[in-house]
Amino acid sequence: MGNAGKYGQDAVLRARVLLLGSEEPSLRERLDAYRVLAEVSPRAYLPKLVDALVERAREFGDPELRRALYGEAAGAARWFDADVPDREERLRHALSRYEHALFAAGRRAEGRAVCEELAEAGQYGRLAVVLAEDGRHEEAADLLGRHIAPRATDVSAWTLIEWAAELDAAGRHEEALRAFARVVDDARRAAAVDHAPLASLVWKLEQYGRMLRAAGRPAEEVAARRETLALLARLAEGGEPVSWSDIRATWVTLLALSGRPAEPAAAPGAPVPAFGVHPAHGWSPDVREGCFASVPALEEQTDALRESGDLPGLIAVQRRLTVRRALRWETSGRRAEEPLRTSFDEGVDLARRPTAGPSALARALVDRSMFLVAVKRYPEAHADFAEADALRPIVTRT
Repeated sequence: MGNAGKYGQDAVLRARVLLLGSEEPSLRERLDAYRVLAEVSPRAYLPKLVDALVERAREFGDPELRRALYGEAAGAARWFDADVPDREERLRHALSRYEHALFAAGRRAEGRAVCEELAEAGQYGRLAVVLAEDGRHEEAADLLGRHIAPRATDVSAWTLIEWAAELDAAGRHEEALRAFARVVDDARRAAAVDHAPLASLVWKLEQYGRMLRAAGRPAEEVAARRETLALLARLAEGGEPVSWSDIRATWVTLLALSGRPAEPAAAPGAPVPAFGVHPAHGWSPDVREGCFASVPALEEQTDALRESGDLPGLIAVQRRLTVRRALRWETSGRRAEEPLRTSFDEGVDLARRPTAGPSALARALVDRSMFLVAVKRYPEAHADFAEADALRPIVTRT
């Protein structure tokens, strides 16, 4: 491990006696013993040292102590012999814990370097997220594409959504649409045989419609809206055909993705969330903390805008605030409906003011409709979406 001769024979003997004693040593004592013995018998004790370091790190709340212990674990795991059981998996786990601790401590450059090491070992997902957070969308899209494009099947919806989001952020809109079309097609096939919830297809179709509208493809957007409306009518009439566990992560991820145009772009030293990725599935700790910490400032801003009478500004900031509240609501485990419902209701009330315009009202109604699907209030969700649909132009083929 690069420290041959660091410990003397007396230290080695004491470590062996401790581990062979009749009393079970504490974790701290075992860790100290493994540090000594890993120098003289790395094949036997390096894996034990890594496991003990990871276990010990979990006991500390101090981020710097955790970072140091995870860093030591990652360094030791790099020295594993090829025949260590589950060598690659244990190395990846140690590196993953280390990069998480680095980001939690605000050491993004070091964390990104560990993510690059993980990507070389085949675990590329975190590096794609970090690149996205730093505004390097072209690189993130290419990294994801290299792993996704060769696979015609067996690609998760989460991965495809992330890829489409990065392609779109990189300005590669047609490629993004093709990637998201795969998400929708897969959801259609699964829902048709009751292998996936209708609600998930509704949320994906709604996002696809947004993308089609932004790409200037109104006829296809109308078709997506009509399909969404039909699904909502089916849900309003009979509910989901089968029972499903909690699927709200899909809804909140797509809601946040829809709000990306209103968010500031990443800047040096100012990363932003990787929209298209669920906060608990990949956002770096510093970015997640920064996103939720911005809620009080946005609340103050909305209060000031109410006083100023700037309705367009108020609608825009209130929606950004609602998205953050939804993210916090979905990830916190506290699922009382009413506090978040109030935020969506306020968005609709603001957009109903005469000077807001039909497009603002349509967006607020759709936002609330998708939330109502998430809390299984299907008739109300259908009514909101139908009203929003009536506010948008009808496109006919000539």
